[in-house]
Amino acid sequence: MSVFERYLTVWVGLAMAAGVILGLVAPGMVAAIAAAELARVNLVVAVLIWAMVYPMMVGVDPSSLSQVARQPRGLAITLVVNWLIKPFSMAALAVLFFEGVFADLIAPADAQQYIAGLILLGAAPCTAMVFVWSQLTKGDESYTLLQVSVNDVVMVFAFAPIVAFLLGVTDIVVPWETLVLSVLLFVALPLAAGLLTRRRLGSETRIAAFQARIKPWSILGLIATVMILFGLQGRVIVDRPMVIGLIAVPIILQSYGIFVLAYAAAWLLRVPHKIAAPCALIGTSNFFELAVAVAISLFGLHSGAALATVVGVLVEVPVMLSLVALANRTRARFA
Repeated sequence: MSVFERYLTVWVGLAMAAGVILGLVAPGMVAAIAAAELARVNLVVAVLIWAMVYPMMVGVDPSSLSQVARQPRGLAITLVVNWLIKPFSMAALAVLFFEGVFADLIAPADAQQYIAGLILLGAAPCTAMVFVWSQLTKGDESYTLLQVSVNDVVMVFAFAPIVAFLLGVTDIVVPWETLVLSVLLFVALPLAAGLLTRRRLGSETRIAAFQARIKPWSILGLIATVMILFGLQGRVIVDRPMVIGLIAVPIILQSYGIFVLAYAAAWLLRVPHKIAAPCALIGTSNFFELAVAVAISLFGLHSGAALATVVGVLVEVPVMLSLVALANRTRARFA
């Protein structure tokens, strides 16, 4: 690893600080970036995420896609964790903290809003950033694509019923434009570009060399994304630091708990590391565009539920980088 890659966590920390400062000293610029969105998907962030996802998509070998079905255990772990455990564990942690541990610090009405936002986060597994985490752990590109694709299909049918059950709300409307646009921008288009690039490069040697050349741009895209995300919420972070911290606690516990559960299951089932790491990370990461869009449609732009989903965005990157580091350090323990 280069010095730049080795100290990625440092650069991300600096980007977080720079983003908050940018949000305070250049609110006009941040407002312009925030306004550049379509169906609740910020187009500036979308371009950066696309740049991060594209290098991994170049590694997707179409001929290997037919072979991934021979290793169903990684996919089974992902589906069980994402849809039978994660939404309910997030709801349980939210209730535990905001109706119990933090009850004296938060007004009951606000607590219910935060619980709702956390439930929306827990019910929306990641679609885009998981490709970045998989690349950083040297995950199997084709298998990661399969996991994301199957999750997106399940999400179409399972997201609304699970959220409706946990929130006790019957009129959940899935923002299809957000879901479809995200899948198109973060999966379909990068995959098409990656397959076209593979065809033009030809040999595996040239493909590997090309991936090595563009990898630094992927990391720069991650750092720029972090700075923009924190810039968009800079004022909220400064104005409501205690609330941000309280909401972050169950999210962090959920993230590490879900990762340990999925990662340990993969180890016990002797799943190879290049599949085990992405299958654990995909459940830990969240589809925050979907969660934010539903929170706003149900509870309003300035609601506590919307704020809770935004905190999920802020917490995700540093937490996921720490889990990427853990996965890389424990690679040798897997078959």
